[in-house]
Amino acid sequence: MKKLLFITIIILLAVSQPTLLSQDKGVFKERKGGFIKEIMKEAKKFRSPEKTKKKSFKLDFSNYDVPKSVDEFETQWHNDPISQGLTGTCWAFSTTSYFESEIYRLHGKKVKLSEIWTAYWEYIEKARGFVRTRGKSLFAEGSEANAVTRIWRKYGVVPAEDFTGLLPDQKFHDHSKMFEEMNDFLKSIKKQNAWNEEFVVETIKSILHRYLGTPPAMVKADGMEMTARQYLVDVLKLNLDDYIDVLSYMQKPYWEEVEYEVPDNWWHNKDYHNVPLDVFMKTVKEVLRNGYTIVIGGDVSEPGYDSEAEAAVVPTFDIPGEYIDENARQFRFSNKTTTDDHGIHIVGIKKSDDKDWFLIKDSGSGSRDGNNKGYYFYHEDYVKLKIMDFMVHKSAVKDLLKKFGK
Repeated sequence: MKKLLFITIIILLAVSQPTLLSQDKGVFKERKGGFIKEIMKEAKKFRSPEKTKKKSFKLDFSNYDVPKSVDEFETQWHNDPISQGLTGTCWAFSTTSYFESEIYRLHGKKVKLSEIWTAYWEYIEKARGFVRTRGKSLFAEGSEANAVTRIWRKYGVVPAEDFTGLLPDQKFHDHSKMFEEMNDFLKSIKKQNAWNEEFVVETIKSILHRYLGTPPAMVKADGMEMTARQYLVDVLKLNLDDYIDVLSYMQKPYWEEVEYEVPDNWWHNKDYHNVPLDVFMKTVKEVLRNGYTIVIGGDVSEPGYDSEAEAAVVPTFDIPGEYIDENARQFRFSNKTTTDDHGIHIVGIKKSDDKDWFLIKDSGSGSRDGNNKGYYFYHEDYVKLKIMDFMVHKSAVKDLLKKFGK
């Protein structure tokens, strides 16, 4: 009887208070923030008041006649511009673009090569240099065009699709945290005086692999599996000894092979062919009109350099064009107002009012601020004053090389 009474009470409780026996359900909700967002916004404003934005003194391009379109130029074949993202690897992007154009010029073959492959191995070589010089060798993101030929000779090169340097769902390259981690590691090595090259290189590799992925040991091309060196020699058929660098500055003798004395030439290459400025400019123009392209390096932080105008010119308030000579050029290099900022690829030329404009393919972010995405228009006065060196195929400069006894 008591058992029956107990069951009856349980049933009556379940009917009268169903929530006592049912279970609550949970759902996933995105937090909207609420009033705490307002508090945090004001706290941040109080801690870090907004600074007055500093303005740069720039040329007013509103009445300046600059090219409007890539279509105005006589161009040579090149791949579409791509972004280097948040990296300091313009040297790899511009020179890789140049060699892609060279492969097409020489063999009629269109290829897209991996810039990050070259940057990866350059970091490895810089780490080795850092250890071997006990921390005196520069470890930085920048380098020179002939670093590409140096790396390719040793490690070869691979198609872009085989080593993108991008992680899943990553749209743009970003080496900021990666470089910071490598640089901090090398600083600690120097502080501890722990110069174990094998350990350093393996640690640098492990950092690179986390941010870039692991470079392939083999690639497939023309239906065969091969190493990166075989791909360079057998598929791309590039003879890297056919390429030279031409420089023009007064601090070294003209008509000699000299060192380009800038930080990014961290391995102190002394193979730059130093020529007078008039020869430098004449050669640039002739080479481009004869069906070649060139990769150049120089300064891109000037009042006449504007991403929205897509142009680089020398304003008269800096120096009138007729006064630009080797002295004006050297003066700016010596006082460091001309620096080795950026590597870019000249892919076209046009004449306007007895002056030349150059079509520049650029991987930097500023080149995407205008209508011609990935391009700039450089006036010849800008190249004459601010561009220090270029790489070119030997066949384009035979007469120049004769003066070097080659």
